[in-house]
Amino acid sequence: MPSHARPKPSRVPRTLLRAGLVFSAAGAALAAGGAATASAAPASAARSSDTGATASALTGALVNSLGGGLGPVKNLQVDPLANTPVDPLANAVSTQIADFKPVGTTLLTGALSNGGALKDLPLVGTLTRVLPG
Repeated sequence: MPSHARPKPSRVPRTLLRAGLVFSAAGAALAAGGAATASAAPASAARSSDTGATASALTGALVNSLGGGLGPVKNLQVDPLANTPVDPLANAVSTQIADFKPVGTTLLTGALSNGGALKDLPLVGTLTRVLPG
């Protein structure tokens, strides 16, 4: 059968998959927000009209949840093959032209091939200090 005469595959399963992923992400965000709100709620059953205390409690819950969640990510080893014989980043290439200083790839890949974390990278490491945790 020629390729122009073949029936076109239906895009419905992919569309349903994307919609399902959107709904699952929204549900996870709502669940996380509900848990943060429940932990920030006052212990008494009476409703409080103090919006400043509520705002500070929500801000504290958000900062504490992000601070505890991003700490392990900054210390996670980026290259899973680091310190192994099959690490492709361990292959350094360098060159020198005339009397100039030699230029090589170890400046960029050295931190990764030695098993460095996100905070140990040359440029990204300084940016991760801003993140909580």
